[in-house]
Amino acid sequence: MEKFTYKTKGVCSSAIDITIENDVILEVRYHGGCSGNTQGVAALVAGMTVEEAIRRLSGIRCGFKSTSCPDQLSLALKEYLSTK
Repeated sequence: MEKFTYKTKGVCSSAIDITIENDVILEVRYHGGCSGNTQGVAALVAGMTVEEAIRRLSGIRCGFKSTSCPDQLSLALKEYLSTK
C-alpha cells in the first residue's frame, strides 16, 4: 500500500492525500475545496484503477478556471505513475 500527497494548484483545495494498492485507488482525501464535490469524487474513484481515474477526470474544468479538483486528482495520479 502506498500513500501519496499532492499539492494542488489553481483550485480551492490545497492538497490531496491518495492511498493506492496494486494500481487501485483505495482512498482519496482532499484538504479544503467544495466539501460535497470533493467527497463525491473521492467516493466515485475508490476501487477504480489509477489509469481509469486519469482517463475520466483529466481535463475537467471548474467554471472559468483551467483546472478543477477532479483534474488536479488526475494530475496527482499522473505524477504518482511517473514515480513508479
